[in-house]
Amino acid sequence: MGILQDLLKDIPVPKMAKVKVKFDDSKIDELEPILMEKLQQEHIKAKIQPGMEIAVAVGSRGLDRLVELTAVTVKFLKDLGAKPFIVPSMGSHGGATAEGQREVLAHLGVTEESAGCEIRSSMEVVKIGELPNGLPVYIDKYASEADGMVVINRVKPHTAFRGPVESGIMKMISIGLGKQRGAEACHQLGFKYMAENVPAMAKMIMEKKPFLFGVATIENAFDKVAVVDVLSPQEIIEREADLQAKAKELLPKLFFEQLEVLVIDQIGKNISGDGMDPNITGRYPTPYAHGGPDVNKMVVLGLTPQTEGNANGVGTADFTTKRLVDRMDLEVTYANGLTSTVVAPTKIATTLPNDREAIQAAVKTSNILDFTKVKMVRIKNTLELSEIEVSEALVEHVKQHPNMELISELYDLPFDDKGNLF
Repeated sequence: MGILQDLLKDIPVPKMAKVKVKFDDSKIDELEPILMEKLQQEHIKAKIQPGMEIAVAVGSRGLDRLVELTAVTVKFLKDLGAKPFIVPSMGSHGGATAEGQREVLAHLGVTEESAGCEIRSSMEVVKIGELPNGLPVYIDKYASEADGMVVINRVKPHTAFRGPVESGIMKMISIGLGKQRGAEACHQLGFKYMAENVPAMAKMIMEKKPFLFGVATIENAFDKVAVVDVLSPQEIIEREADLQAKAKELLPKLFFEQLEVLVIDQIGKNISGDGMDPNITGRYPTPYAHGGPDVNKMVVLGLTPQTEGNANGVGTADFTTKRLVDRMDLEVTYANGLTSTVVAPTKIATTLPNDREAIQAAVKTSNILDFTKVKMVRIKNTLELSEIEVSEALVEHVKQHPNMELISELYDLPFDDKGNLF
């Protein structure tokens, strides 16, 4: 028996029970008529003239109904005689190459065929000015030459900073449209100042360029569109903070203030830019964001297939497994930290041979006297929270909580002969 196995051999893994979690699942079923009605507002329509070349900025995040949002927006512009084209607007994503960004859009289902217009992809940017603090402000070259610009994005809480405006329309304008150089510039001074720099850059772009409107969505706890709106530049400045507050209300959550151990089966870029959403786990990559449960020890067991080896976020956990580390693509993972300047999430957490020992290590180091009473929650990932597992010590809390329902008896976690969960 090795040293680690000897240290962990007497550490119990708690019995667990399945729990159903209830969230607001209100959503928009018929999106096209609602979006078209918002687009048909007179102050929006009045900006569009026949023959205008209009850049429609589409990003790399897996927004619900993105293909439909894009196609309806393009149709609205074409019906008014404009000539829309899509500009991939995703900072440094897609390997920071023009073809890579086009491929990211195709992976999301957005193609020239689905959108009904041309896609013009380039990493070339134009500098349009500087903020008072010296930060340069960039914009995609194709977008800078257009007669008008439109962005489509979801509004949601950011994972690394807090402010009235976080992830949404303004961030899409400042970082998405700024391509790799814009993303780099906005991150240059760190997340401490992001709440100031993102709106400042966006406002400069909207003032200096013919920015027409933004299409904003808010998703419910199940990642379905619950709200869609169309905002002029002035409305973006005045109302994006309200959309941000609504997005925070609808965000799924773990209904526990304090946990000794949180076990997460999978992380990946398709789950969150941070591998797992810190708004759910309470563990943030920077000191400039907060919220969620107080988690003593966090365990990450594996990667999603879709993340293709990008393990950004594993460093936010305390423990991980050899099987996760074996699947890591270090170059792709480290590229995240080099662009965002936040490198803690790309470190490799303390690595154990298998799932059982990673969980035992978390229990052992959870700073409680009686390991059999550990408050532990296991989730598949931070997107799928409607069914979770809780340890015996949390059962009474679950029974008394209006948003949670116990749906099984207590049972032992099923480990295979290699010590991994199945």
